[in-house]
Amino acid sequence: MILRMSKFILYLDTLSQPCRAVNLFLLANNVPFETKIVNLAKGKHLSKEFSEINPFQKVPVLEHNGFVLTESVAILRYLCREINVADHWYPKDSINQAKVDEYMEWQHANTRYNCAMYFQEKYLKPLLLGKPSNEKLVKIYFNGMEKTCDTLVTVWLKNKSFLCGNEISVADLLGACELEQPRMAGYDPRDGRPVLKDWMERVRSMLQPHYDTVHERLNKVCSKYGGKPLVVESKL
Repeated sequence: MILRMSKFILYLDTLSQPCRAVNLFLLANNVPFETKIVNLAKGKHLSKEFSEINPFQKVPVLEHNGFVLTESVAILRYLCREINVADHWYPKDSINQAKVDEYMEWQHANTRYNCAMYFQEKYLKPLLLGKPSNEKLVKIYFNGMEKTCDTLVTVWLKNKSFLCGNEISVADLLGACELEQPRMAGYDPRDGRPVLKDWMERVRSMLQPHYDTVHERLNKVCSKYGGKPLVVESKL
């Protein structure tokens, strides 16, 4: 039950990893909300109208009774305080909550940075600019992504079912959504990493049918282009 009966509005583009994580959280917890699509490929985030909502010109954005909040991690923490969800998402216990916070702080410069930058340099820039990738940068981001994926296995998932313990948390939503992204650039982090593969499948199976719903566009891109940026598909 929502503590303050009110309206949530989520501004998003489902090809954005953080947007998918917040969207997935709301759907998984049966929270009523309105979605407003901000098409990044068409530059809608740069419009005057959206800039008045978020001067940083990024998604996701959550609007709640006139209160506007940006940044996916802040949004997820806020939602966990505002609605009655199962404690495992963001535990009230200080130690358990700190472990979730620990991952969310770590992921900015690791899971998020490396997967996002590889995707952008390998796939998105050639797609939007019509120019070849900078192979030197691709290699740098690839190596960073490989190291990150290995660290997820050897540290975060060591002797645990999920990133921060044996129950799913918001950290798992952020992590899984980030790791789906480089698949559009032809890289699947699960390959050769059975522990990572099993974890991602646990997250997916626990959150069905919503997991596949929020990844529908991503899966369509992967299926259609096989990791090669051929043309912009406006109907995705």
